[in-house]
Amino acid sequence: MKQSFLFILIVLSIALFFVLNLLLGTVHIPMLDILRILSGGNDNEIWYNIVWSSRVPQALTATMAGAGLAVSGLQMQTVFCNPLAGPSVLGISNGASLGVAFVVLLSGSLGGVALSRLGYLGDVAMSVGAIVGALSIMLLILYVAQKVKGDVTLLIIGVMIGYLANAVIGVLKFFSNEEDIKAYVVWGLGSFARVSGDQMILFVVLMLILLPLSMLLVKPMNLLLLGDDYARNLGLDVQRQRMLVIASSGILVAIVTAYCGPIMFIGLAVPHLCRAIFRTSDHRFLMPATALVGASLALVCNLIARMPGFEGALPVNSVTALVGAPVIAYVLFHRKGAY
Repeated sequence: MKQSFLFILIVLSIALFFVLNLLLGTVHIPMLDILRILSGGNDNEIWYNIVWSSRVPQALTATMAGAGLAVSGLQMQTVFCNPLAGPSVLGISNGASLGVAFVVLLSGSLGGVALSRLGYLGDVAMSVGAIVGALSIMLLILYVAQKVKGDVTLLIIGVMIGYLANAVIGVLKFFSNEEDIKAYVVWGLGSFARVSGDQMILFVVLMLILLPLSMLLVKPMNLLLLGDDYARNLGLDVQRQRMLVIASSGILVAIVTAYCGPIMFIGLAVPHLCRAIFRTSDHRFLMPATALVGASLALVCNLIARMPGFEGALPVNSVTALVGAPVIAYVLFHRKGAY
């Protein structure tokens, strides 16, 4: 009964923050006019474009990205039994960054004009580069996972791959011009505002497919918590299920990073917050709760980033750290017992 009540509160918080994302911004639009715009009955073309071309896509993107990153973080923490594990722990986010670096920095150095400057085609090229980079690293990790024994070894290898990707990015920056470097740095700050139009629809559809599929891994994740030996005795193919969880987490991170840039802290903070709220390690509750809380927190961060009075928008990563770090610190200081 208590958990049902908590789920209802979280869903209501998502609805509230979604509406606030539509209502608040540098341009004030009354609530009644927003309702008319959403129903197609408002004649103010400027307000119509602001709502449908900016605020609705941002709110939907934040909702889906927050849910995806939070679920990915929970999967990583479960697989590695490590409270510090997050979506970027295996270098998958670094792989996405490397893919974008090739599109923005290498193309500019070799061809004279970076692909990122080609408008819509540039945006598509950056998204494709991020997905290819992230999935390449993920496939490498899955290959390594079959060869090494022990989660700690795999974790260390993932971190080393991340460092290697950052080293290559550093070399590319050294040989690039300032304008291309600036474009890459801006992408690296993360934003929910890049996705609009057909891209937004595709992103939402992908996440609506991937998130329910990740929920199918609830039972194996519960068994993995019991330890490898106990899980094998219960008939679980530990190696196969571990790879499926890593693949699920990696694909979620790849898609979100491709469209939004590297969004930090949500994947690390939200699973801890959900464990503290629901006081359980049962993934039947944690998985949907983590997705919902991640969506709610991402909406809050997007709201803060574009609060009225700010010129433009704050970097989302700055806001997620400001919101997430105190949450993590509070939860860790007040929880009882070990992870």
